[in-house]
Amino acid sequence: MTRDSTAAPGTVRPSGRTARTRAAVRDAVLTGLTDHGYPGLTVEYVAEHSGVHKTTLYRRWGGVDGLLVDALDLAGEDSWTPPDTGTLEGDLCALADEVEATFGDRATAAAPTAFIAAAFQSERAAQGLRDFYRERFGRCGPLISRAIERGEAPPGTDAGAVAQAVSAPLFFRVFVTREPIGATHARQSALAVLAAIQAGAYVGSTDSTSPADTADDSSSADEHTGREP
Repeated sequence: MTRDSTAAPGTVRPSGRTARTRAAVRDAVLTGLTDHGYPGLTVEYVAEHSGVHKTTLYRRWGGVDGLLVDALDLAGEDSWTPPDTGTLEGDLCALADEVEATFGDRATAAAPTAFIAAAFQSERAAQGLRDFYRERFGRCGPLISRAIERGEAPPGTDAGAVAQAVSAPLFFRVFVTREPIGATHARQSALAVLAAIQAGAYVGSTDSTSPADTADDSSSADEHTGREP
């Protein structure tokens, strides 16, 4: 496979890059993002803390946004699989527990929280985050397939929508109302989603329109109406 010369830096894996170099750059990005936030993250910082020359960073990743996107891409290359406890209720509770374990602890939440904050300031980071969670939630397909085979979920249940629904109340407390989350909140979320699944709430395709698509549609409408955006 040849590298697409028309692709923007940071959107494809540069040829010849070693796993060690990529991991060192990723670690420097995570540290800088966690300690200084998106506004304070610079290529110079990543170069200093990764040991990779900034000229190389610019050439391979194009800048801070490319570094963020690649760090998310690398995070998505893990071997995570959805829980398999033998029951849909158990799987949903285990899934919610994983979210609570990550975002309920300040230390483990630092890096993903920093990425989410960066997504509000960089559209490329936002797209990278959307891609990460779309792929991650998509891995929950086997969880729902098993539930359908056991008669615990109706055919056509959307696995991605279910995974989003389990996480949503917990994310709301963490990022909107800024409240702590614990095991009780995780179980409440899982049981609410279980009831919704059994009621057929997630049967059928979900709206896959991204915020970026919505913004583009709005811009097009403004052009036709003459309204200022």
